[in-house]
Amino acid sequence: MSEKTKTNSSSVVSLTMGILSILIPFLGLLLGVFGVFASRKATKEIEATREDGRGLAISGLICSSVGIVMQLFVVLGYIAFFSLTTVNVG
Repeated sequence: MSEKTKTNSSSVVSLTMGILSILIPFLGLLLGVFGVFASRKATKEIEATREDGRGLAISGLICSSVGIVMQLFVVLGYIAFFSLTTVNVG
């Protein structure tokens, strides 16, 4: 018989934060950072306790990283847009 193992809850949190970091503007930057920390925590817990969820933790890390990069581009785009509009007005 195969033994059912528990899925690590931090890995689920990291994937959720990673997906939300892609979808929610501005707040997604903060969610992405939290997702990276949750992913690293989940990976360490999974190695120590032999729980399931390693794939979720890795997916959470990837989604969080993509979300952070996307949100940085959005923030830099807003900064560039508003800096250029204020220069041309005067």
